[in-house]
Amino acid sequence: MAKNNIPRHVGFIPDGNRRWAIDHGLPKETGYAHGINPGFLLYELCKEYGIKEASIYCFTQDNTKRPSIQKQAFSEASVAFALEIARRGAALLVVGDETSTQFPKELIKFRQRQGDGIKVNLLVNYGWEWDLVGLKNGGLRSEDVSRLDLIIRWGGGRRLSGFLPVQSVYADFYVRDEYWPDFDPQHFEQALAWYKKQDQTLGG
Repeated sequence: MAKNNIPRHVGFIPDGNRRWAIDHGLPKETGYAHGINPGFLLYELCKEYGIKEASIYCFTQDNTKRPSIQKQAFSEASVAFALEIARRGAALLVVGDETSTQFPKELIKFRQRQGDGIKVNLLVNYGWEWDLVGLKNGGLRSEDVSRLDLIIRWGGGRRLSGFLPVQSVYADFYVRDEYWPDFDPQHFEQALAWYKKQDQTLGG
């Protein structure tokens, strides 16, 4: 990919919701709801910049070990975000274990991609081991998700946390220290500017 190109597929890890809530004197679980509107803004920016595919971490199978009030909060936030971007025309695919009671029933229909707009993949009740086990039956369970070019993580963490391990093999990794509910369009713009300076030879 030429250095002046926009990445085709960008992954987003919107971390720091609970820490944001604590810093604002709120219960931890309230942070997730404050991350919904930033997600809509990011979705519109992806369309504006010509991103062809976006993958977003909503919650993992490991996250479901948290207290029930938090599980309900991030599940409801995931559903609200998914239904709204579907309404806005996204070609939505939800990737995660729909056989589990932790998977929101409202999103089961999106286990097959719906829509014709920008491809958006939401990882809901997702686990990297669950994904890779699909290889025993002939293919990744996330096989409809393409290779990632760039991953952006908020909240300061320097790890993938199991985010699409196969598709991430050659992704450039950009970290913001700000918590996700404090998302600003400049975060995305600066990530894209940084990406253009990277050596995207894919090992060649």
